[in-house]
Amino acid sequence: MKRLLVPGLLALMLSPGVSRGEVLLPAIIDILVDGGNNYTWQKVELPGTQCGNGSQYKFFIRKTSSPNLLFLFEGGGACWDYDTCSGRAGVLGAANPNGLTDDYMQQFTAKYVSPIVNGADPGLPLRSKTDLVTKDWNIVYMPYCTGDVHVGNNVVTYVDQTGANPPLTWHHNGYGNTLAAANYAKTQFPSVQKMLVTGFSAGGAATSSAFYFVRKAINPARGYLLNDSGPIFLAPNVNDLSRALHDKIRQSWNLNSVFALLPASFDQNNFGSINRMVATEFPNDQLAYTGYSRDYNYSRFSYERFKTPNDEAAILNYWKQDQDRLVQELNLYNNFSYFIPYHRPINDSHCSTVITFIGSHACQQMEKKRYWWEYLEFPWSQTYKCYSEFVPMETFLARWINENQRVRIYEPANNYNNEDPGMSAVAGLINGALGE
Repeated sequence: MKRLLVPGLLALMLSPGVSRGEVLLPAIIDILVDGGNNYTWQKVELPGTQCGNGSQYKFFIRKTSSPNLLFLFEGGGACWDYDTCSGRAGVLGAANPNGLTDDYMQQFTAKYVSPIVNGADPGLPLRSKTDLVTKDWNIVYMPYCTGDVHVGNNVVTYVDQTGANPPLTWHHNGYGNTLAAANYAKTQFPSVQKMLVTGFSAGGAATSSAFYFVRKAINPARGYLLNDSGPIFLAPNVNDLSRALHDKIRQSWNLNSVFALLPASFDQNNFGSINRMVATEFPNDQLAYTGYSRDYNYSRFSYERFKTPNDEAAILNYWKQDQDRLVQELNLYNNFSYFIPYHRPINDSHCSTVITFIGSHACQQMEKKRYWWEYLEFPWSQTYKCYSEFVPMETFLARWINENQRVRIYEPANNYNNEDPGMSAVAGLINGALGE
C-alpha cells in the first residue's frame, strides 16, 4: 500500500512548472489512487459485437472464488451526430471513437477510475485505504465505445456539416454487446448469489436501462442496481425538461426496438418510467441512485443543446428540477435508495464513485454552523457542520449491499467540500489526472 510522501505531494501542488499534462499525470496517480488494480483479466471477443467504428468489441472478466458478481458499465459521454461520434466534440462526445485495444485494462480509465472495481477506496496520503464490499468479487467489465449508453440498436451514417470529412458510418451496437456479454457471463458464473450492476455517467444510464436484460440473463439470487450519475429523468410530456434529449436518442439509437422488449410496466413514451419498471419487476432486489446536485457534466448532455438559456446557472437549475422529481418518484418504491451529496470540486461534481471517495459523503442536515464556538473547531475555515449522521460512500455501500438497508439521503445546498482544506489540496491534482 503506497502512502507516499506528503512533502512530495506538496511540492507537486506548489510547483508553478507542473501542468496538467504529461508531467502531472504519472507523478500523482500512484499517490492518489494507490496503483489501481493489477488483476488478471480475461479478454472476451464475441461474434457480432462491435464498437461504433465497426471494430471488434472487447469486454473483460475477472474470476475469483467469490459467489458474487460485479457487472460494471463504463461511462464516457454519448453521441448522435458527426461531431460527437467522431471525437471532434471532445468531452461532449463519445469515448473511444477509435475502438478498444487489447491492453485496455492496463490503461488509465479501466485501471484507476472505479474504487468499486478495485475493491477499495484508495484514500490519500495520511488517509487509509478502505476495503469495500466488492473486494474480491468476480467482475464483468464493459468498456464503452458505442456512444449509446450500452443500449443502442442502430447503424447510422452521420454527415460532417463542415464538409471537411466524408460521412461516418456508426454502429450503435450497445444492446447487442450488452446482451452477448450477459449471456456469456451466465456460462462463466452459473450460480451467482449477489450481483451488483453499476456504472458511472453513461454507464449509470446503462445500469438503469440494461438492468432488466442483464438480470434476466444471469439470474442471481439477489440483484443490486447502483446508477452513478446517469439518471433517466421522467419526461412523459413534450415540454418536460429532458424530453428533447430522450427524443433525440430514441431516434438515433433506435431505442424503441430495445425498449419494446421490456415488460408493460415500462412506458415507452416516458423513459423515466424505467425506475418504476425495475422496482416493480424485481421487488426483492436493492436499487439505488447516487449523484451530485451540482453535476455540471451529465447535465450539459441533458440540456445544453436543447434548452435556452443554457448557461451554467440555467442548466443546474433544470437539473435540480428534474432531480427533485426523480427523488419524489423513487420515494414511491420501498426497494429504492438514493445517496445524493451536493457538490465536490472534482470532475465538475460528476460521479460519486470514481477515483476516490473523498468528498463522496452525504449528510441529511448539513447546515451553516449554529453557534459561535463551533467556529473555533478545526478547520477554522469551515463554516458548515453536519447535524445528523455524516455518511461516507463506503458506509452507504456496506449498509445497502451487506445489510440490505434502504438508505435515503438528499443533502441540502452547502459549501462544505469547498471549505475543506484537504479537498482544496487534492482537487486540482485529481482533476489533472482526469484531464479536466
